[in-house]
Amino acid sequence: MSKTAQPKEKIVRITLVRSPIGFPKRHKATVRALGLHRLHQTVEQVDTPTLRGMLYIVDRLVVVEE
Repeated sequence: MSKTAQPKEKIVRITLVRSPIGFPKRHKATVRALGLHRLHQTVEQVDTPTLRGMLYIVDRLVVVEE
């Protein structure tokens, strides 16, 4: 059995640094969809165009480390 070399997917670390309270429901829903529930929580996601679009919506609430 031979192993196939698959390209390593780029991982992005996302940290919630501002509360979504006072922001539109769309922003709150996006934060939840990213997997963030409380301040200073960090999650790792695979970098995709969809994820980038979500991060663009809530760019003032999160910090992204590549």
